[in-house]
Amino acid sequence: MTVDTLITGARVRTFDPEQPWAEAVGIDGDRIAFVGSAEGAPAARRTINAEGRLLTPGVIDSHNHLLLGFDEDAVSLEGATTLAEVRRRIAEFADRRPELSWICAENAVYSVVEGRRPRASDLDGLTDRPVFVTTYDQHSVWLNRAALSVLGIATGGDVAWGRPERDERSGEATGWVTDFYTSAMTTAGLAELQRDIPMYSPERRYRKLLSSIRMATASGITTAVEPQVPLAEIGLFQRALAAGELSSRVITALFHPVGADGAFRQALRQAVSDANAQADPDGLLRLGPLKLYADDVIEPHTALMLDDYANRPGVRGRASYPGRELVEVISELDRLGFQTHTHATGDAGIRLALDAIEEAGRRNDTQDRRHGIVHVECLHPDDLPRFRQLGVTAAMQPRHCSPDLVAGTWMENVGEERWGRAWRFRSLLDSGATVAFSSDWQVGEMDPLIGLYSAATRAGLDGTDAWTSAERVGIDRSLEAYTVHGARAWHAEGDRGRVRRGMLADLVVWSGDLYRHEAEPSGLLDEHAEITVVGGRFAHSAGALVEPTADRADDPVAAGHGAEHVHVH
Repeated sequence: MTVDTLITGARVRTFDPEQPWAEAVGIDGDRIAFVGSAEGAPAARRTINAEGRLLTPGVIDSHNHLLLGFDEDAVSLEGATTLAEVRRRIAEFADRRPELSWICAENAVYSVVEGRRPRASDLDGLTDRPVFVTTYDQHSVWLNRAALSVLGIATGGDVAWGRPERDERSGEATGWVTDFYTSAMTTAGLAELQRDIPMYSPERRYRKLLSSIRMATASGITTAVEPQVPLAEIGLFQRALAAGELSSRVITALFHPVGADGAFRQALRQAVSDANAQADPDGLLRLGPLKLYADDVIEPHTALMLDDYANRPGVRGRASYPGRELVEVISELDRLGFQTHTHATGDAGIRLALDAIEEAGRRNDTQDRRHGIVHVECLHPDDLPRFRQLGVTAAMQPRHCSPDLVAGTWMENVGEERWGRAWRFRSLLDSGATVAFSSDWQVGEMDPLIGLYSAATRAGLDGTDAWTSAERVGIDRSLEAYTVHGARAWHAEGDRGRVRRGMLADLVVWSGDLYRHEAEPSGLLDEHAEITVVGGRFAHSAGALVEPTADRADDPVAAGHGAEHVHVH
């Protein structure tokens, strides 16, 4: 036997129980043809000597907002922790880009103004143009006075893409808008955004998608799950597929808004059927799961809690659906054959989602649907065993538990007595639940190495302020959550998630042996994906081992023209 490519001299973590470790992997076409010792490896047209680097299954990022990538025509507020810094960045951008009708900014943190939420007046004097700022989690928007006026909010109007806050005494709009992401992706919400806010034009959204998918591939992500795609934006992914721009596989979860009826659900079914019937011989794009919301988020006190927020007596947030309507909705979607992916952050929101999934199974007698709950930030101890019992995936983001993101807002809102419920990675894994790790890009950095570090330390990126250390997860279990559990979450364990003969050749060769950082996880932040292989195609290379090939049809090695030996420089 002669294979197209042999990667040898590696430490291969297969996650195959029958052969957990190996030294060499052979690739033929789009499949893994050999896993074993370097000595027993077959002949190959191309041989790559990995010289002790770690090779793993490709990362499956189970919650990655590809459509929210950085916008080159917007201000990045990443790392801006003070109002003075936010004002400086927005003012400089406005001066530099006089041609823009709106000044848009991304990634604001909630605690940028101490002790309260930001207001329109905090943006006074920067520009005469309207300013539109999204928070880092995409659940709130901050507007200046000009934006309030242009949008009609200042005079008492509403918008379809959020809930404008108003001063309790005067009734005036404060400039803060909540419930943004749950409303922005509805048909009406997206239409208004596309009409009024340039950042949401289809062309700019498409550019973000392309930028994000390239970043995913370069990060070692071979399958990315875009968790919230409106029906109106399915075409952006089909356009990228037709243009050959999907360098990694994409699973899209379509958004099911509150209030959707039977006709809308039939439209979803037809859209999924039509899209999945289109030609896609490489299996790069799949539609199917549905995204719902049980509640909102903890930072603005809008997630649903079992007890009062620690710093807001009498406030427990709210459910996204009135009463227990979510139970009826998930039962109906389950009956129609849909897998659901439900946002829930508060302990009551998580319980509501679990109740809905349990009732759906009881009513419909469905088996192995693998509904998922995403985020699972504050989990009541009584509900922890229910994930395994009900076969529910916990789609969680290690970076979210970092103190540099949650101190001052999440931690204070929940209160120290409930910190033990926070991001219970280890407890859920120990229970036998499927825990699919992910980035929640661009809420958190896309790089899975940052996720590995965060899971191992539960500290800030500078190594400080570690907390809730009992829920730390080591490198091996985290890699398993990014691969084996990610595949299981999406019914894809038959062809990805492990390095095993016959599976898709979706692989990552890392820059070094990640396991050598077990004792000092900070070293993970200095590593990178050296090679990303998607379906046997070298979709990304950092350059130390091999140059990437854009298309297997144009790859002389894959076509069988000669043999090539590539070694580390």
